[in-house]
Amino acid sequence: MEFSLQQLKQFDGSDASKPIYVAVKGRVFDVSTGKSFYGPGGPYCIFSGKDASRALAKMSKNEEDVCASLDGLTEKEMGVLNDWEKKFEAKYPVIGRVV
Repeated sequence: MEFSLQQLKQFDGSDASKPIYVAVKGRVFDVSTGKSFYGPGGPYCIFSGKDASRALAKMSKNEEDVCASLDGLTEKEMGVLNDWEKKFEAKYPVIGRVV
C-alpha cells in the first residue's frame, strides 16, 4: 500500500478502530501490537501516524524532529536510525510506503 503523509496521519492511534502506523525511512510499519508505546498517552505516541526517521536518528521526541528529512544527519545518527529500522523490521510488519 502507498500512503501520502496526510493519509498516514489517520493511523495515529486516535481512532481505536484503525491500526497504528509509524514510518521509518519511508517504509510504513504496523505497530499496533506496541499500542502501549505508540497509542495515545504512550511514550512514543508522537511518532504515530508519521515518518519518525529524523527523530529516531536523533533520539529526539521534539515535534520538529518527527519528520522524514535525513538532511544534515551525522554518520553516527544514520547508524542509530539504521539500528532502529532493524528493530522495527524484527518486531512489526511492513505494510506499505510513504509516497
